[in-house]
Amino acid sequence: MTWTELPTPLLGPPTGPSAEPVRVWLDLDRRYHLSIYSLGLACCAVEFVALATGQLLTADLGPALAATTAGLDAAQVLVVSGTVTEKMAPVVRQVFDAMPEPRYVISFGACSNCGGPYWDSYCVTKGVDAILPVDVYVPGCPPRPEALLHGIEMLRDSIAALPAAP
Repeated sequence: MTWTELPTPLLGPPTGPSAEPVRVWLDLDRRYHLSIYSLGLACCAVEFVALATGQLLTADLGPALAATTAGLDAAQVLVVSGTVTEKMAPVVRQVFDAMPEPRYVISFGACSNCGGPYWDSYCVTKGVDAILPVDVYVPGCPPRPEALLHGIEMLRDSIAALPAAP
């Protein structure tokens, strides 16, 4: 099998000696094996649980993603779903800081995207992007589980577009 037959996120043909097959496999692993940590703060978390416990996740994304809900020390993707209040914002930041690199954030639902119906409350942040760098926004109130699947696919595509590790 040549390098062109592999679905790799590499931008060009591998260059160099024997370390290239290892880099190809590491890049494949980086793209297809994402472990998810859910930070469910409100009603959108119910939709995440419906997705995680149902057969939809493994049926659509296959065993390659495995959508493992990992512990905080092994998670690569943080899904923030629900209203982030001013009191909860430091805790959300601590959870993000405790994740190992590389780490990605999916903002799931209108409340975590922009404050939702509570946007003009004094105690609600105007979006989780005020405290975290967000990679993918999933709109809706509440968003459907299929929307989160689409958000995960968008994140996988953006990870694949990143330059290969040296």
